[in-house]
Amino acid sequence: MKLEKYTKIFLLIGGLLCTFPSTAQTVSLATFIDEMVTRHEFQKEELTRLFKKAKVRRSILKLMDRPGEGKPWHQYRPRFVNEQRINGGVDFWQAHATTLSRAESVYGVPPEIIVAIIGVETIYGKDTGNVPVLDALTTLAFHYPRRADYFRGELEQFLLLTRAEEINPLHPKGSYAGAMGIGQFMPSSYRQHAVDFDRDGKRNIWTDVEDAIGSVANYFKQYGWQAGQPIIFPTQVRPDAINSLLTLELAPIYTLRQLKQKGLLFNGNQLENAKVTFIDLETEHGTAYWIGFENFYVITRYNHSKHYAMAVYQLAQEIADRYNTQNR
Repeated sequence: MKLEKYTKIFLLIGGLLCTFPSTAQTVSLATFIDEMVTRHEFQKEELTRLFKKAKVRRSILKLMDRPGEGKPWHQYRPRFVNEQRINGGVDFWQAHATTLSRAESVYGVPPEIIVAIIGVETIYGKDTGNVPVLDALTTLAFHYPRRADYFRGELEQFLLLTRAEEINPLHPKGSYAGAMGIGQFMPSSYRQHAVDFDRDGKRNIWTDVEDAIGSVANYFKQYGWQAGQPIIFPTQVRPDAINSLLTLELAPIYTLRQLKQKGLLFNGNQLENAKVTFIDLETEHGTAYWIGFENFYVITRYNHSKHYAMAVYQLAQEIADRYNTQNR
């Protein structure tokens, strides 16, 4: 009984300690605050008070070590390509057809791709996250060494955008990784790619669907989306060439001709000098192979995962098929 009692006490103390940064982490935070003062003329006292209100959330660190992209494709796919998201995507398209058409006209991105991104990210705005962005970014910037530099940069961008947009930094909520709004933009993406698509003087990606649609389309355009060009096609490959092709980078830095020389068996009518990437996906019946073009890689700029990009693509196709059938 005594051992159990002391164990509970130790666990309680450990839990309390986890609420606060260690000395080393406090120094890192202090250095960050000093940098924000020097680089961007923030007030040190204000930032110090602000970060005293930020909470370190251990649950976020656990989630970061369990990314869904680690699952095989046949287990990952049903999470996003399902009836809820297909039907929801058709309804979303119907409700915002004019805005989606205008976004395609301005940015060249098909409606189904924009709709699928929003469907994958937030189920069409229904699940935009409930974690205070300041908490999420503070936790990851100072307690997640593997990507601390990246998240410190996002924390810097978040403070800059809340100051510029006159938003209380304690108010915005988002995902456990700090992504915000209907399209789940990280702060740097907001500052670079968010647009005032309804022309009301504000870039509101949290509750303004028009701004969210325009911002997603602009994001794709800025990362090189090519209007009217292919995204991905299934292919075959010589068995002796599989291992070699699997070592290639996700970025499309090879031409179709070069991959054919390496053993790709692709009979499409795309240009031989088209830049492509080789994709393998584990299905329940074996491995399937695909050729991704530059537009496929653009989708991965939203989330650097072939599983994510394929889910967006296949969801987009399902939504487009059903939407077009209903509107014939």
